[in-house]
Amino acid sequence: GHGIVHKILMEVVEEMGIQDKTIGIAPVGCSVLAYNYMNVDMQEAAHGRASAVATGVKRVLPDRYVFSYQGDGDLAAIGTAETIHTVNRGENILMIFVNNAIYGMTGGQMAPTTLLGQVTSTSPYGREAASIGNPLKITELLAQLPGAYYVSRHSIHTSNAIRKLKKAIAKSFEYQKEKKGTCFIEVVSNCPSGWKMTPLETMKWIEEHMFPVFPLGDLK
Repeated sequence: GHGIVHKILMEVVEEMGIQDKTIGIAPVGCSVLAYNYMNVDMQEAAHGRASAVATGVKRVLPDRYVFSYQGDGDLAAIGTAETIHTVNRGENILMIFVNNAIYGMTGGQMAPTTLLGQVTSTSPYGREAASIGNPLKITELLAQLPGAYYVSRHSIHTSNAIRKLKKAIAKSFEYQKEKKGTCFIEVVSNCPSGWKMTPLETMKWIEEHMFPVFPLGDLK
């Protein structure tokens, strides 16, 4: 789903006329390649630290539109502390969180968002709660923090869902312009190679398995 998110994110930037004022932060993971595809200023960050880097960029250049673009292994595992404290402070940035329930780049390992029973390279018999815990609903956690102004969950599984995601991104940049605080958008996405399915099969799997755990809609 990365290509879809890249495309609509840059459509919003183009339609708002803010290309020369936008700075993106991409950390390690599948999201690290974002700077190859999005024609705005980009800064790479260490694994999990994108929101910390975005905080620094926004504070030094407060008139810029700043976003981080992160995966679930990055934002909700190694970067959990940075994520929570960035949102708790209400840093005036947009955080885009792509959740495909797996470590897609490094070998298909279990991620914090991996579903119960889901098979990965490090949970070959499926994730089970007793020893590994439940999937982390990081978006629900962040919605409770006072610094979070707009928190929403979307998907890329249908054209209608993509249109709703695009509206959420545009809304987030407007809120950033108004200095409202942190905007956080989760995108429930797919990983055909990691899930060992065809792209079409992954879209059906998203609906049947991911939405019951990660329901779509505005949380705050």
